[in-house]
Amino acid sequence: MNIEDALCSKTRLKILKTLIDSQQKPSEIAKIVGVNFVKTSQSLQILESEGILTHAKFGRRIRYCKYNETARARAVQNLILAFQERLHE
Repeated sequence: MNIEDALCSKTRLKILKTLIDSQQKPSEIAKIVGVNFVKTSQSLQILESEGILTHAKFGRRIRYCKYNETARARAVQNLILAFQERLHE
């Protein structure tokens, strides 16, 4: 999959908006975005494979997702922020 395909999903865009200023557990993301856990996990996996998101594990099961520290992830984050600002004008 390429970056265009990764960003061509309402669910993945909602996830990216949700993680703009925070890190969240996948179950919390699913609740916020309003989709089931399986679809959320699949979307998170796609966004991770494209290098946009990453996760940190604490113990065996607790996982927090957040934006990656790469230039690509920052560019996507800035794009999401720009659209959000534009909507509030």
